[in-house]
Amino acid sequence: MAQHPDVHIYDTFPKLLAYNAAHWPESVALREKEFGIWREITWAGYQDQVRRMALGLHNLGIARGDVVGLIGDNRPSWVCGEIAAHTLGAMIFGLYQDSLNEEVAYLVNYAGARVIVAEDEEQIDKVLELTERCPCIEHIIYCDPRGLRKYDDPRLMSLDDLCRRGDAVAHQHPHLYQELVAAGQGSDVAILCPTSGTTANPKLAMLQAGALLRHCVDYLAADPRQPGDEYVSVLPLPWIMEQIYAVAQGLMARLIVNFVEEPETMMADLREIGPHFVLLAPRVWESLAAEVQSRMMDASPLKQALYRFAIRRAIASFKATGKPSRLAYWLIFSPLKDRLGFTHLRSAATGGAALGPDTFKFFLSMGVPLRQIYGQTELAGAYTIHAADDVDYDSVGLPFAGSEVRIDNPDENGIGEIVARTPGMFCGYYKNEKATAEALSDGWMRTGDAGYFKKENGHLVVIDRVSDIMVTACGTRFSPQFIENKLKFSPFIAEVVVLGHEQPYLTAMVCIRFDIVAKWAEKRGIAFTNYINLSARPEVYERIRREIETVNATLPAAHHIRKFLLLYKQLDADDGELTRTRKVRRGVIREIYGPLIDALYSEARTIPVDAVISFQDGSKSRVQTELAVLELEKKA
Repeated sequence: MAQHPDVHIYDTFPKLLAYNAAHWPESVALREKEFGIWREITWAGYQDQVRRMALGLHNLGIARGDVVGLIGDNRPSWVCGEIAAHTLGAMIFGLYQDSLNEEVAYLVNYAGARVIVAEDEEQIDKVLELTERCPCIEHIIYCDPRGLRKYDDPRLMSLDDLCRRGDAVAHQHPHLYQELVAAGQGSDVAILCPTSGTTANPKLAMLQAGALLRHCVDYLAADPRQPGDEYVSVLPLPWIMEQIYAVAQGLMARLIVNFVEEPETMMADLREIGPHFVLLAPRVWESLAAEVQSRMMDASPLKQALYRFAIRRAIASFKATGKPSRLAYWLIFSPLKDRLGFTHLRSAATGGAALGPDTFKFFLSMGVPLRQIYGQTELAGAYTIHAADDVDYDSVGLPFAGSEVRIDNPDENGIGEIVARTPGMFCGYYKNEKATAEALSDGWMRTGDAGYFKKENGHLVVIDRVSDIMVTACGTRFSPQFIENKLKFSPFIAEVVVLGHEQPYLTAMVCIRFDIVAKWAEKRGIAFTNYINLSARPEVYERIRREIETVNATLPAAHHIRKFLLLYKQLDADDGELTRTRKVRRGVIREIYGPLIDALYSEARTIPVDAVISFQDGSKSRVQTELAVLELEKKA
């Protein structure tokens, strides 16, 4: 196992960066793809950019206790801006690059950000539109100058101009940067990390640099990294787990953190790098599994037969021995792993939401060393993981050495609320003492999740949010998330909301995976014009019926989906239906689609819809259509 710097001495991000730059100045730290070419940044170059930005911000008056906001795609300029702010004792918070104006305004005012570092014209426009609503913003730094020449706002400044200010400060005070780095303390609040906002507006969890790094030591003991390991940063940097992987672990383990050119080129860029470990959201793993299955639809009958044989052989082998089948691996999965860019993987993780067991089994059978992690923003991200030789796809593994987990108020089956504490846990919600008091009890945090420990191996099993565990009118308890994840293993289903609380039976609203269903429809000569039209086709309803019936066959009768409809649009975080980490906001779903939900429990066979859809460019469109309700099973 690699030796990491003593985090009691190097207890801030700037101190770790200075340590790495002093000992390995010419080693590659960051890599970014621009115009098709990978541009490398050494540890010395990394620190030089941070120094210039930090002194530039110092020149603007940013000091200890101030707040700096960052918005844009994952870029070296983001992490350099973050560590520059930490150098001054300032706190940072990240904004998801696809955040709507309302979300940006809320978080900027909540945090009281004096400076915003924005990537490009799109994000600058978003910030400038909030001028009157966010008077706290004094400076707006833009990293990409394209399209910004016509802008005339005294708060605007290019990243190059900021760095030139930093150079002037360094010329006058040659040792100032080193003094600022040395003045940093591990007890400083470094990150105001936005929570997922599943039930309300996001809160900002205050994370201290030293505590977070101490938690990373436990993480790296459970899932080791080596200096020079390749990591591709694709998940949003405002999310706690990308902060852990791309920033904290990157500094502590001296990883090479790679930034893709565009989100659309992610998989191609990932294949070029061939990373040693990856962290992908469940929706990405689900999309990859769906894409593989979609490609098999276009394969020859012989290849399809080989694929089905390999899948059966691999799953049987994994169940029996815990290892993939060698025959299946060399027959199908080795070239498939290479195509996905997973050949060199030593560890792969998924977190942020639950991953369905079928998707999990699929990748494990392929030989991908996938591990489920579990945690919360407030507890410095993940604090459980599977060991390499102890993977249980129904669970989230065992707690890290320094983390503690217990189950409060368990029922007769041992199921209760998960309560935990970690070395890196937050010190409260920013400007929200009431919420802090509600979340913490005697140094432990109530997660709001329901779960239990498996008796046979001690693994933690997470069922669902406590508030989302539902009970039918017949008294049957069920987890909608568990059933939803099984359904989303289908390549034809992108999203699904399972319903049934205090109702006589379960129903579902399904969103089709448009690209795959469209390909399937084209091969069968089924005419359609758009998502709305395709989702209403009777042939598509019949296809989804078969997918749901397949899942029903694996569930107890009381958990069967009895009716479903195909929604006329995808669920969208911009409409508040999902969080930015793609968790369903069930309260919002009930509010928006109440009439559709009520109709699922009526005798109606069709439901008229007259709604307005908002698009990302701000335009709106009126939708007038009729949804069919399909009944799979008669109510007992």
